Amino acid sequence: MMRPEDSARLGGHRSVPHTADLRVEAWGPTREMCLAQAVRGVCESFLDLAGAVGVRQRDVVVRGDTNQDLLLALLEELVYWLDTHDEVPVEVEVTAVRGGLRALLCMADIGSLPVTGAVPKAATLHELAFDRGQDGWRCSVTLDV
Repeated sequence: MMRPEDSARLGGHRSVPHTADLRVEAWGPTREMCLAQAVRGVCESFLDLAGAVGVRQRDVVVRGDTNQDLLLALLEELVYWLDTHDEVPVEVEVTAVRGGLRALLCMADIGSLPVTGAVPKAATLHELAFDRGQDGWRCSVTLDV
């Protein structure tokens, strides 16, 4: 059984009910872990990732002036790969680089995964939050579906 202190140390995410949109909250001990959890949370909001196997890797660098900008840019990459190549990240590793983030995305074909919800179309600025607190990093984002 996972204890609350384990969740803060390892990171996590959850979908939150939101009228006509998708809202995801994520947390982690580091900014990068929090971002990876946010991506995972968005993907799990509309796909069953149990047993998902990545078939290719994408190496992506995103830039932004603020942590919120970086979160939006990373989620825009997710939507881009989904829309243009019908693939979704099933594993995410995020590292800091000068002026931004580098994300190594292990991608699966969306057709190989059970769809469980509405597919996100874009991340929004509505109630966007990304901050460091006593227990680590937390973010929340609303996505249009």
